[in-house]
Amino acid sequence: MSEPSEQKPAKSPAKSARHRARELALQAIYQWRMSGGDHLDIEKTTRAEKSLGRFDVELYSQLLRGVVEHNQALVAALAPHLDRDMNELSPIEFSVLLLGAFELTSHPEVPYRVVINESVELAKTFGGTDGHKFVNGVLDKLAAQVRAVEVNAK
Repeated sequence: MSEPSEQKPAKSPAKSARHRARELALQAIYQWRMSGGDHLDIEKTTRAEKSLGRFDVELYSQLLRGVVEHNQALVAALAPHLDRDMNELSPIEFSVLLLGAFELTSHPEVPYRVVINESVELAKTFGGTDGHKFVNGVLDKLAAQVRAVEVNAK
């Protein structure tokens, strides 16, 4: 009788440095929102951490600082596209929406479909069971408003 061969689990593909930056920015935004802490301290702690893997440090900083600095404007931009009050959103979904809204409004060099896809992936990874569907719907409506030319060109 032969022994079963040991199979190593398949490695998942390495995350891009930009995707990893978005993950870390989401975590930092969530931490900032939940703790009320200084976002610069959160950023400094993240940058000092050696076990985070490869990530786009510049993008991480732009996303975190942008969401914090433009928080009120982002909330105002998202509000008309929500089917419930902001206070009723899960903290993760709300943070993902802020991050996606900031990229849609402030990073036109990133295609809107990439922004939405990245946000949906973050919601799948960190959010509730169907939170990604909600995130997709809200950001799709926001993209149609803030990137109308790009959306209509498809």
